[in-house]
Amino acid sequence: MKLKGKAKLLRIFIGEADRVYQRPLYEAIVYGAKKYGLAGVTVLRGIMSFGASSRIHTSKIFSLADDLPIIVEIVDSTEKVEGFLHILELLIEKSGGGGMITMEQVDVIRYQAQTK
Repeated sequence: MKLKGKAKLLRIFIGEADRVYQRPLYEAIVYGAKKYGLAGVTVLRGIMSFGASSRIHTSKIFSLADDLPIIVEIVDSTEKVEGFLHILELLIEKSGGGGMITMEQVDVIRYQAQTK
């Protein structure tokens, strides 16, 4: 797959404790994106956050350390990313969790598999 030039970055902010189909929501998003044929996905685990509920999630407070912030980033063509949004919305809705989805234009400079 070739990906260079203008593309879209989809960023999904969810909680680590969010689950769908007996698995972490972030995991379901990654496998869904792979099945959909997207170029790539990265999951990042944060150390502190708050969102629409204004509840602070941090690794410093033991009781909230099991629901740390998760950011899932997906980069691909506009068409592919926008096509995946429906699946993403269904997964988040099914999880019953909150979150935020953002999308922005990016320039892909290099996209290449390992040569090893």
